[in-house]
Amino acid sequence: MLYYALVFLIIALIAGVLGFGGIAGAATSIAQILFFIFLALLVISLVVGLFRRV
Repeated sequence: MLYYALVFLIIALIAGVLGFGGIAGAATSIAQILFFIFLALLVISLVVGLFRRV
């Protein structure tokens, strides 16, 4: 999932440089949402891993 967030971020940067503001904004939003989903799943995974060891 982090890979897809980075892909959308690169697409947003390229679109921004080329002047496609709408596409850059949409790709940035998608990248941001995917990154926060990745962080949430990471935290959940770490918490579950800690409780499983105990």
